[in-house]
Amino acid sequence: MVLNEGNQSSVTTFILLGFSEYPPLQVPLFLAFLTIYTITLLGNLGIIVVIRIHPKLHTPMYFFLSHLSILDICYSSVFTPKLLEILVVDDRAISFKACMAQFFFVCAFVITEMFMLAVMAYDRLVAVCNPLLYTVAMSRKLYALLVAASYTWGGMCSLTITYSLLGLSFCGSNTINHFGCEYSAILSLACSDPYFSQMTCFIISTFNEACSLLIILSSYVFIVVTIVKMHSTGRLHKAFSTCASHLTAITIFHGTLLLLYCVPNSTSSWLFIKVATVFYTIVIPMLNPLIYSLRNNDVKEAARKLINTKLFSHAM
Repeated sequence: MVLNEGNQSSVTTFILLGFSEYPPLQVPLFLAFLTIYTITLLGNLGIIVVIRIHPKLHTPMYFFLSHLSILDICYSSVFTPKLLEILVVDDRAISFKACMAQFFFVCAFVITEMFMLAVMAYDRLVAVCNPLLYTVAMSRKLYALLVAASYTWGGMCSLTITYSLLGLSFCGSNTINHFGCEYSAILSLACSDPYFSQMTCFIISTFNEACSLLIILSSYVFIVVTIVKMHSTGRLHKAFSTCASHLTAITIFHGTLLLLYCVPNSTSSWLFIKVATVFYTIVIPMLNPLIYSLRNNDVKEAARKLINTKLFSHAM
């Protein structure tokens, strides 16, 4: 919908195309995304419950894991319900305010997760390199502060980028070639010069990527060096296995974001942008519980005890 005011006009409603260019895939995509979203909710909620219930898991590492699960639920829930809706209904409209709100929240949660992953890497660095001083170095006050700082920084960065978008004029087409209010899709509809918004997003995205990756990679380098010096084959294998699984998820997550937001004037096709967005907003939140928690023996043992307790209580 476009409102005309004199010689100016402004878009008040956007139309999300989603994957409408592939009509035969609408139902299969709906079922696939619904399945993934269900697994994401169950997996991450399960981790949060297990960590909260079992005192053995009340440590900084699992505190960070629980917040990672919260973030996965949050930013997956910003995009996925709307995606499921536009796959099965003809009305694909979203108001301008709802579109900006959707962009703000997904941007805030993604940036927060970047630094949550970095905080988790630092936590493992302290645990491996200074095991005797771990409880002192990672005090309750410090790890709560690190989590609060991650959320605060994510919100501030997202607010800045969203503000730069609000300064643009949208007076032409109101059709977004995406299933959600993704940055490049919104920017493509702007009538005014998007240079300031592009540079704002580029600087913030590049800075965040560089800082978070530097912390993660530096932490893992020190972890590997420390383990190698221990001359323990078992612990060495465990360390490399843990690093490999973490770095796989980190590479997928950060690699996707780098391609989308840290390459100015990207010539990527809209299909690639949609698939990449599906990956980091829908698929990765489902994979994170498997990569970071369900492979952890403490979490699996706690979950097994919880299930057995519930079954026993029902049997009684």
